[in-house]
Amino acid sequence: MIEIRNLYKVFGAQMILNNMSLTVRRGETKVIIGRSGVGKSVLLKNIVGLIHPDSGSIKINGTEVTNLKEKEYDRIRMEIGYVFQGGALFDSMSVGENVGFVLNEFMNLDKKTVKDKVHDALGLVGLKDVEDLMPSQLSGGMKKRVSLARVLCMEPHIILYDEPTSEVDPITAAAINHLIIELRDKLKVTSIMVTHDMNSAYQVADSIAMFYRGQVIADGKPDEIKNSKHPVVQQFIHGDAHGPITDDESLIFGHVK
Repeated sequence: MIEIRNLYKVFGAQMILNNMSLTVRRGETKVIIGRSGVGKSVLLKNIVGLIHPDSGSIKINGTEVTNLKEKEYDRIRMEIGYVFQGGALFDSMSVGENVGFVLNEFMNLDKKTVKDKVHDALGLVGLKDVEDLMPSQLSGGMKKRVSLARVLCMEPHIILYDEPTSEVDPITAAAINHLIIELRDKLKVTSIMVTHDMNSAYQVADSIAMFYRGQVIADGKPDEIKNSKHPVVQQFIHGDAHGPITDDESLIFGHVK
């Protein structure tokens, strides 16, 4: 469903993605782990076209997207849902308006159809009777659920999750994890989830990819990652303060020569 080959992205003198390659199968939930600054969120933004790579290939459902014009890319984007780390809700819009935003802006649907779709999407994420609330009235966990409901209204084939369980309590995190699994099983969506939360990673992943220095250094099933002999992988998944990651002064970025 998603095939990335030899991707490079440089910001200034900092190499963020360094000949990075990754494959996500149709219907798979791929979890990406790694320390802050190694390019996880940058990769998601490259996939959806918010950022464009300096070189390399991104194919979505067989279509090379790196050379598409904006209007052509928009058609691809309509098949991709993006759950932003902070929810990215519009403060001036109600919950119902936020969830129905894409339907109202980009689809020729009548008001009743939009209202029904919004109601159904909120029900899927476990929220009822919140359409008239404003984002400021929601908890962090509720904002993330509303953000996911907005994505579900699009009926996407691909969902990108950027830290979906950050800044929420363990019970809310468990509910979000369960929801991600349900969406995979019921709707057969292809997903990429970026997270630092190894509990979440092990629960939802079909496979886990570890990012380090802008590259994938390990990619396998959760048990394969748990049992990996790679010292960088072991230090990260166990949260050890000492090891090759913290010993490496060029931990976050490589430098452009």
